Formats: sequence, C-alpha cells, structure tokens
Amino acid sequence: MLTRIRAVRKAKGLTLHDVAERCSPPTTAQTIGRLETGTRTVSVGWLNRIAAALGVETSELVTLPDRQDLDVAAVLGADGATAPRAPITLSPPRAGGNLIGMMVDVTQGDYRAGDELWLERLAPDDFARAVNRDVLVPRPVGRFGFGRLVATEAGKVQVLPLAPGTRQLVVDAGWLGVVRKLVRTF
Repeated sequence: MLTRIRAVRKAKGLTLHDVAERCSPPTTAQTIGRLETGTRTVSVGWLNRIAAALGVETSELVTLPDRQDLDVAAVLGADGATAPRAPITLSPPRAGGNLIGMMVDVTQGDYRAGDELWLERLAPDDFARAVNRDVLVPRPVGRFGFGRLVATEAGKVQVLPLAPGTRQLVVDAGWLGVVRKLVRTF
C-alpha cells in the first residue's frame, strides 16, 4: 500500500518527532520514519493513529487509484507566492462518514453564490468544538439556521446569522453541521 504520510506531515510543517509525540499512545520518530518509507508495514491501526496525530482523515494518508490529487505549484505566504521546497499534493474533498453538504444560492457573509460547503455533522456532546465556527442548525418543519455559533448550553445553541440586521437564533438542536471545507469555482 502506498502512503502519503510524509507528504501530509511535511505539508503541515511537522517533524517526525512532532507526529510521534502526538500519537496516542506516543511512539518514536524512528517508527514514524519507518512507516513513512515503507520499511515497516503500515496497518490500519497505525494509519488511524497517525491520521489522528496529523488531524486528517485516514483516507488522506493513502494513495487511492480513483482519486486525482493536485500538484501544488505555489504556496502563498507572507513574502508572496513561492514554489514549495518539496513536492506537495492536495487531495480533493471526499464524501463519507459524517459529512453533509450545503450549497450557497445567494451571497452572505464570506460565502458567495455558487459556493459548496462541506460540513461535519456533530452530536450535542461535541457542540462546544464548533463555538466561533460557522454552523448549520436544523429547525422545525424542515428549515435551518446558518451562522456563527456563539454559545451552547444544555443542548441549545445560539447562532448569529450572517446577514446584517438579523436576530440571534436560539435552537434546541439534536445535531449541527460545522463548516469544514469550502469549494469555490471562479
């Protein structure tokens, strides 16, 4: 199996030691290096541990035959756009798990008409992870609220809509979707 552990680690600016310390339970930099180079066989358990340490989905660490990754030509930094120091690739968003989608029909806030949003669906126990993030919240009768999550308390969420002059929503939500990826066509 071909892995992309090294490419993802370097794209995140982490050392072998950083990843080893972030693994649960922690491991050694040498072990991570062996897994990256293929000197040691990568099991599903190792992929899951390393993905969690890197903060990515496990599928982003393997090369899949049906996935078209994009070569990175430049990195935009404080000094402008520069060529990457080593080859980097970007993986397109992949559906699955607890992801849901949302389309933007009318420009609101930072979102433009035509944008596609990929949201991670969260259960009430995880709502606090989404504070100060843009969220989609179900409301009665098939309606939804969308905006910045400002607070959570006892299953209720307080959402500040993006449109100016609109009132804060307080909703008793069974779930919410937090924006994870923005896909924009120019």
